[in-house]
Amino acid sequence: MTIDPTRGIAGLKGALRYVRAYRDHVFVVKMGGDIQADVDVLDQVAAQLSLLSSLGIRIVVVHGGGPQASALSRRLGMEPRMVAGRRVTDADALEVVKMVYAGVLNTDVVSALRENGIHAVGLTGVDGDLIQARRRPPVEVRTDEGTVETVDYGHVGDIEAVDPRVLNTLLDGRFVPVVASLAGDGEGNIYNVNADTVAEAIAVALKAHKLIYMTGVTGVLRDRNDPSSLVTFADPDDLEGLMASGALAGGMRPKVEACIRAATNGVERTHIIDGRAPDALLLEVFTGSGTGTMIVGRKEKATYLGVDLAD
Repeated sequence: MTIDPTRGIAGLKGALRYVRAYRDHVFVVKMGGDIQADVDVLDQVAAQLSLLSSLGIRIVVVHGGGPQASALSRRLGMEPRMVAGRRVTDADALEVVKMVYAGVLNTDVVSALRENGIHAVGLTGVDGDLIQARRRPPVEVRTDEGTVETVDYGHVGDIEAVDPRVLNTLLDGRFVPVVASLAGDGEGNIYNVNADTVAEAIAVALKAHKLIYMTGVTGVLRDRNDPSSLVTFADPDDLEGLMASGALAGGMRPKVEACIRAATNGVERTHIIDGRAPDALLLEVFTGSGTGTMIVGRKEKATYLGVDLAD
């Protein structure tokens, strides 16, 4: 097979305007458990992050590790409980989460980034008072089945504040922070915080240009059983009907909710992509067509589409 070198040159030229626009801006990239579970996928994602970093983009990686925590819980004889995409975390589950998130997975991600030439630093929301949280009180939750029940999530935290000084210090030194989704309070308590929410809060605090969720699905689907029903571009109004209909169930719902909040609180563009697909991150960032779902606020939508809001 003959390789046409001009195609590569054309691709570089096409990406140049994006490179100029993104240099020195912050991208917050959240890795889902599906990315971390496959060594080869993690390596190819790390290679893409390395390229972004080499172009002067300031990257913060956030991860949880729900599938891995669930697997360890089951090996220890504890069946995990999830309600509306959120993990119920009793004392034993919290110990599992600490071992998996802050231990094995954080080290594995940092190691993969190091292998690809990135100077990464692993930390949690407890380090440097990065994320201040409080224990979530029992709350009424609408389940995926449409019923409403009162749920005590246990040692699950709701974020009260983000102090990004430690992240800015690392970013200024050209390090890539890798943040595991744990948080703390002033009394020494540690909380499990949804990684999607952590990524959102960090993106807002850093005034990130992009918040990117790398998942195991192509993006937001109008019909979760039909991959061709992908929503490629949306604002909160567009997603309201999908939220009400229950189409966004399980782990997708918190991601979409996080994107909507981030997009209405200063993050210019948010994305949900399938991180397992080859070069998905680069295609989403450097091409107009992208690979997944981009969610923006109303003002940014108008800018993107070239619409005058006064019309």
